[in-house]
Amino acid sequence: MRLIIYILSLFDNYNQKKIINYFKSEKTNFNIFFDVGAHKGETVKLFNNNFNIDQFYCFEPSPINFNYLKKEISKIKKNIKIFNFGLGEKKEEVNFYQLDESSSSTLVDINKDSNYYKKKNKILNFLNLKKNEITKINVEMNCLSEFMKEHSINNVDILKIDTEGYELSVIKGANDKINNINYIYFEHHFDDMLKKNYNFSDIHEYLTKNGFKKELKLKMYFRKTFEYIYKNSKI
Repeated sequence: MRLIIYILSLFDNYNQKKIINYFKSEKTNFNIFFDVGAHKGETVKLFNNNFNIDQFYCFEPSPINFNYLKKEISKIKKNIKIFNFGLGEKKEEVNFYQLDESSSSTLVDINKDSNYYKKKNKILNFLNLKKNEITKINVEMNCLSEFMKEHSINNVDILKIDTEGYELSVIKGANDKINNINYIYFEHHFDDMLKKNYNFSDIHEYLTKNGFKKELKLKMYFRKTFEYIYKNSKI
């Protein structure tokens, strides 16, 4: 499994360079960066190495992933605050589905009968005899607008979302604070493995209605997943 993930990461580096180049074409200094679905700190390390960012706020609901995140963040001498809860539309407790291949863990139900899930498991585990088990964990959620108010945050430069099928809930949780976000950088899955209650068109419509314009679209290699950057037209 580790070998496959390593190979995928090599291809992902190509997309990451495009993401970094886009933001560098905009500016190199940012005040506030929100990393929603921080996983093990991959995005924080990437942006910390390429930009001057005053403050990172990282959100990871999984206690398992969070322990890895805490260790990785401790290696970086930077203003980084980490929180062991997720962001959605409201404060609540929900189920989190932890997979052995932790980057695919999610807050939405998983369709284990989907061809994509079966194919992914076969590829990820062809060097590993154990199954990609799913563990259900109860986790805490907050919403972005409330968090910003509680922490007296007036503006977010970059909102990054990698939540495996929960991105629309994160965005809607910004409520009226969505006008105080400059860039939204997120992944969206088009496969049938995740039981989402929305489509990409719902995200696009919501963002454009709130004054955002799509700036970049990148396909992730060997997956039915795309990365997007939307920019607030007010900046």
